[in-house]
Amino acid sequence: MPNRTRGQSFGVGIAFTAAILVATLPCFAQQLFAQQLTNDQLSLTVNAQEGSYQLSLHTGQPVLRSRVAAQVNHEWLRSSDYPRHQASESSFEDDLGSGRQVTVTCSGLEGKPDLVYVLELYKQRPYGTVLVKVHNGTGKEITVQAIRSVEAIGEPIINLNGGNLSVGNLGGGQSADRILSDSFSEDWPDLALYDLGGAPGGMHRAAGSQLIYNQASKQSVFFGALTSDRFLTLMHLKAEGAGAKAETKIASFTVESTGTTEIQKDFDLKDSPADDQVELSLPLKPREDMNSERLLFEAGPNYHAQLLAYGDAVRHWRHARVSSETPIGWWSWTVYYGAINEGEVLANADWQAEHVKSLGYKYFQIDEGYQYARGEFATPNATQFPDGMRFVGHHLTGEGLTFGIWTAPFEVTKRAWIYEHHKDWLVHNAKGDPIPIGLVWNQKSDVLYALDTTHPEAQAYMRDTYRKLVREWGVRFIKLDFMDTTAIEGYYHRPNTTALEAQRIGLQVIRDAVGDEVILDKDGSPMLNPVGLVDTGRISADTGHSFERTRNAASGIAARFYMQRNFFVNDPDAFNVTATHLMERANEKSTISLGAAQASIALSAVSGGMYEIGDDMLVLGSEKDRLALVENRDLLNMAKVGQASTPLDLMTYEPEDEQPSIFFLRESQRQAILTVFNWTNTARSHTLKLADLGLPAGHTFAATDVLNQNEAIALEGGAARLENQPQSVRVIKLIDTNVPAAAPTITTQVPTAASAGESITLSASSAQADGGVPAIAYHWDFGDGTSADSAKVSHAYTRAGEFTIHLTVDGVDGVPANKSFSVKVTGNLKAHSNLTDNRRFVEPTDR
Repeated sequence: MPNRTRGQSFGVGIAFTAAILVATLPCFAQQLFAQQLTNDQLSLTVNAQEGSYQLSLHTGQPVLRSRVAAQVNHEWLRSSDYPRHQASESSFEDDLGSGRQVTVTCSGLEGKPDLVYVLELYKQRPYGTVLVKVHNGTGKEITVQAIRSVEAIGEPIINLNGGNLSVGNLGGGQSADRILSDSFSEDWPDLALYDLGGAPGGMHRAAGSQLIYNQASKQSVFFGALTSDRFLTLMHLKAEGAGAKAETKIASFTVESTGTTEIQKDFDLKDSPADDQVELSLPLKPREDMNSERLLFEAGPNYHAQLLAYGDAVRHWRHARVSSETPIGWWSWTVYYGAINEGEVLANADWQAEHVKSLGYKYFQIDEGYQYARGEFATPNATQFPDGMRFVGHHLTGEGLTFGIWTAPFEVTKRAWIYEHHKDWLVHNAKGDPIPIGLVWNQKSDVLYALDTTHPEAQAYMRDTYRKLVREWGVRFIKLDFMDTTAIEGYYHRPNTTALEAQRIGLQVIRDAVGDEVILDKDGSPMLNPVGLVDTGRISADTGHSFERTRNAASGIAARFYMQRNFFVNDPDAFNVTATHLMERANEKSTISLGAAQASIALSAVSGGMYEIGDDMLVLGSEKDRLALVENRDLLNMAKVGQASTPLDLMTYEPEDEQPSIFFLRESQRQAILTVFNWTNTARSHTLKLADLGLPAGHTFAATDVLNQNEAIALEGGAARLENQPQSVRVIKLIDTNVPAAAPTITTQVPTAASAGESITLSASSAQADGGVPAIAYHWDFGDGTSADSAKVSHAYTRAGEFTIHLTVDGVDGVPANKSFSVKVTGNLKAHSNLTDNRRFVEPTDR
């Protein structure tokens, strides 16, 4: 976690005096004693008398007034309940920068712990944070169930309307409020945006982050968890009214750190007995503290910037692993589902290596079906894979493909060796019984349980499993699925471990076992918790061979655009383009139109992340119009550039569009991609001004349809008018003819000297952050008859001499960058003619 340093506290005495005097003063005078922090965007004011704080815009416009609270011994304690409140101000500095903070201590309730909350505002960042601490000074052990960092009070609950409270929440009337609530995992539940009165039961529940936006005032407020050390951060925004949108209002809003059971009760533990629905209750000994998760907040007129600032903060705070290459390739799940077998694998691998590997499709991932049982992933399914996975892995790597495999790391089925021999390795309830968490494919005889990742022997089992996948099978990409189902509160080998702590412990065991060079892909799991341990992460519901599946996945991909290379490399699930496909249910075939196929692959492209074929590749090869989509260089380049397209209408989509539909990607100063979907069953049209896209006024642009080169694009009056047929997509490439095509600006690290027989590392990167042209491919010629294709490579020269290394970097503008380097190789290979001289150990001497 980031290092933090605290400045010298000051103003404690003044704050304490203010707390005594302020009760006798009128409201205006009370403000004279309030402590206030400000930066260029926000203002924070502490009311020490009532133990509350107020978030305002820099202009002074109030947004939210809140107190803090904690559920202790199953009783809610609120900061406003305490008779004494002492505030002190100081400076701080951490990985995000420096700023000022106010610490408020709420005390004086007999027999109750103190509540301490810290408000921070960064000097050079557009946000602040709040953290709440429970301090047990009672002299006896207590239990903590939840800690609230936000419990909004006052009327209106949330306000961004310029001070005109009569207008309603966020201005322009409450009917204009739209809420983006992130899900527990990518599809628990499937992410959907709702107008204020549209959420089921009026409850907008979010896990991790929530954005509240008013379409009329164009103001928003955002809250997002910055940490996931022990707890899940849950937001609850309750809307109430008589049913008409104009009468709907925000009735309550809270943000709290708690366990996962509330979520699990709605999913896999829904029908479980009370004993298995373990509510989090953590003991806190006398004189000890317990912290909430740190919560980041922002407010103002630019919700895109708020989301991106949050993503950037997460990347720095949690040291995200975002430097790996974008995996481009194939996966088996939406092709064969659980029926995958050895013959199908080898046939698809052979076709991929021969036909599309040269385009960049080099990853080959085998999904569920290869293993004997969930929880026993190192044992192949002998019926489906008679030669074993080591044989398959060597075949794939021999063809130059990167072998990927699916696992559900913390699930254990009744069929697995662990359940048969070590039930003590499973998460259990208070009675000591393993907690069932569901069924494999609805088979009542195949019950699932959660692995106790804190148990030393279970950890050893995980290490052995994942080392075998990597060291014996040759796996270099590992999908980690169903971590949402196994994130349950319960009784672990390590006492008082929370579900999210256990998940991090298990992920660390796996990361240590496989090493840093293996890509770990977060599939089903909370979004924030795996950050820093995984390289890629699922952001959408499952895709499949239908337009409806693509449509259902689109909102998650749009809403989580800011996670791309901030949390991880986004994984939008596979695209599906072949005309016919055998569905999950035997002998049921589906058909997908060309327009639906285009929408599927375009949705993957706008994510800027993983780019995977989800079709039988031999069938794909026989359908030339569908193969052309997979070979489309403009779509491929969107993945290779590695930037997410911005969902321009994420919070402002027209009701007729039903969900976000318009995406924009500025690939370089010369080139941009505009993608417009029609998710509806009727024709739609959009007129988009180029200036609103951030393109230079007065420049001349050429527009082409990426998916249909014969389709004319009219640019009139500095705007593009696009017509979309039902269930379709248009992908438009815009070329600024005033800007010449340019090569990528490359930064390299290449040694000038090397020793014969020793490996050297060479790397290159393009300066995209400075507006440079993104690189889409790297080719190294080492000057000794060998070459390699990657941004980072290693090489060993086997003889002394002067060698010239040539680097060619392809850019999105179509102009390559070329560089040459000289390396002087000296010495000879350190090999000897006899075995004794080559030994790396010394025999012990006689004593």
